[in-house]
Amino acid sequence: MKVVIPGGTGQVGRILSRALVRSGHQVVVLSRGSGRGLAPGVRHESWDGRTQGAWTKELDGCDAVINLAGRSVSCRYSESNLRAMMDSRVESTRAVGEAIEQATTPPRVWLQMSTATIYAHRFDAPNDEATGIIGGTEPDVPGYWAFSVEIAKAWERTQDQADTPHTRSVALRTAMVMSPDRGGVFDVMLRMVRLGLGGPVAGGAQYVSWIHEQDMVRAVDLLIGRDDLAGPVNLAAPEPLPHRDFIRALRSAWGTRLGLPATRWMAELGAFVIRTDTELLLKSRRVVPGRLRDAGFSFDFPHWAGAAEDLVRRVRAERPGQTSRSQLS
Repeated sequence: MKVVIPGGTGQVGRILSRALVRSGHQVVVLSRGSGRGLAPGVRHESWDGRTQGAWTKELDGCDAVINLAGRSVSCRYSESNLRAMMDSRVESTRAVGEAIEQATTPPRVWLQMSTATIYAHRFDAPNDEATGIIGGTEPDVPGYWAFSVEIAKAWERTQDQADTPHTRSVALRTAMVMSPDRGGVFDVMLRMVRLGLGGPVAGGAQYVSWIHEQDMVRAVDLLIGRDDLAGPVNLAAPEPLPHRDFIRALRSAWGTRLGLPATRWMAELGAFVIRTDTELLLKSRRVVPGRLRDAGFSFDFPHWAGAAEDLVRRVRAERPGQTSRSQLS
């Protein structure tokens, strides 16, 4: 099987390309950069993420396209950065759609990255694809949070507007993907725990939705192969949990007893220092995988405690010498 991954040089793209190559598939990654650091066996082609070019030949006759392109959300939510987030997602999705429209032999399936952030900030009930509440109008959150929802809606709308009747389209409403890779979200969280800063943020009642990389890869494999699945699909573990419980389980997995809690203003200060935004910490993302479960998908890591233990074990195996403070005492 030939799989083309636009925007495949980030964390999720590297996870997927490694797994696909290990399974014997041909993988082509499209990116604006050099493609340095891609897994052995992955071929790189250049594109600008906006216009048609030589890269379009890679989609003609391929089996699947997995479009992950878009500016990272880990940044300050300035007007220019928000606009770059929106434009990079909409323009790249439109470019992929146009390439599929023009292909002599279009791909069988187009998996388009989306985000679990499309759902409302809520605590009362989980959001699945059928009954979940789309966000953007919540009265008790900062007004600028609505722009993240608008980005997600525009992302999915652009895919829906593409004229690709011979290609099945799936929008991947993805929660935080947890892997031991350096620079990923788990790496950042674990670093905070190791520094003694792994306490609840702003009380810790906000829900955290996540998915282990192994289950993400297996879910993508299922979605490529199941011709009956189209439209939005939540890529999230079945048990989101409040941040205070999430970070407690991570501390336990690492062997750290205590973590300094952070108030809202401390979170704002920390976000400013590391050039990101508190929405990533404070929004309650309570998302569950309704359609995956209905399709019979069984998670290898349905519970965060087990997933955290697996990821910590792999970090220690891949980075010898890293220990918890309790192990040194």
